[in-house]
Amino acid sequence: MVDHTTGESALGLLLVLEGGEGVGKTTQWTRLADTLRSVGLDVVAVREPGGTPAGDAIRALLLDPTSSLTAESEALLFAASRAQLVRDVIAPAMARGALVLVDRFLLSTYAYQGAGRGLPMASLQAVNRFATAGLAPDLTLLLSVPLETAQARMQARGVADRMEQEDVAFHERVRDAFQAALRDEWQAEHPEVGPVVAIAADSPIDVVTTHCLQVLVARWPERFAAAATAALSVL
Repeated sequence: MVDHTTGESALGLLLVLEGGEGVGKTTQWTRLADTLRSVGLDVVAVREPGGTPAGDAIRALLLDPTSSLTAESEALLFAASRAQLVRDVIAPAMARGALVLVDRFLLSTYAYQGAGRGLPMASLQAVNRFATAGLAPDLTLLLSVPLETAQARMQARGVADRMEQEDVAFHERVRDAFQAALRDEWQAEHPEVGPVVAIAADSPIDVVTTHCLQVLVARWPERFAAAATAALSVL
């Protein structure tokens, strides 16, 4: 973790899984958490919005297909959930040296409320700087599949939530925003998002999990090499 208010490093790590609807992100979030716990790592897995009583209530409102929210209200609710999650769960876990694995974080706000809803990026940056107190992810794994594959997966789920019900043009804007975040120049301009690494998610589930673990080993070999070797032997 890097706290941009102090520039100091902490013992814990904040890892984020990102991607549009239907990319298999939540599946990999669950599998990574279970796999790394199975080899003895202290893993705290939380999702956005949610992860606290207040956040779960906000999540229900945000994803309810019957909710009528302005784009501004939506963005502020996501930030409120994030603020509660950072203070109640993420910061204490990282202080003890845990690996915090989050299903969505700040990059989703930029993609969904920024590109998707058309809200000003400067406003989103300011609100979320306040919400996170300068906390930036150590790494984001950005999963992607072709949009038609993602759409087919969403349809196969049955009942769609409020975000999933948006039209194709909305999801195209979100996809393009996520892809833009992979550029070095974009990441240099948005240090609050941290480094973002692409994960092709249209392979079999075990292959995608393996790729995620390999990225962790490449970045932090001393911390993950032994654990990943053991984990990969059971996948």
